[in-house]
Amino acid sequence: MKVLHPDWEYVADGVMGGVSRGQAGPAQVAGRAAMRLSGAVSTDNGGGFIQMAFDLAEDVGGWTGLELDVYGNDERYDLRLRTTRLTRAWQSFRTEFVATTAWTTIKVPFDALEAYRTDASFDASELRRVGVVAVGREFAVDVAVSGVRLY
Repeated sequence: MKVLHPDWEYVADGVMGGVSRGQAGPAQVAGRAAMRLSGAVSTDNGGGFIQMAFDLAEDVGGWTGLELDVYGNDERYDLRLRTTRLTRAWQSFRTEFVATTAWTTIKVPFDALEAYRTDASFDASELRRVGVVAVGREFAVDVAVSGVRLY
């Protein structure tokens, strides 16, 4: 197991003309230091997402998956991974998870990721970005991550 120390950043659909709103920042959540994404997703004006994401500069080939400690509001979120092979903003390798109102560890095997709008295969040695995304429907967002690890 390898602990990652992500430098999370906030991204919203405003880059595409959407009007979703939110923020991401450090917070104490249910007794843990975490990065928290909160706000509201709006599908108005062609939008529909907010996210917190981080870039990964190191080669993580040889690892078989990603593990996150998450807490939330019983809503469904996406985990989206991008590799150097993906050239379009809408392409990703993804899976869904529910962030419950108790700290939970989700394990995501790399071979279980779904390729979205790409024919590329996932290669962990090419992983460059990891995002937790609230997307696709109007809802209140409140999700926190207190740990990210490779396994």
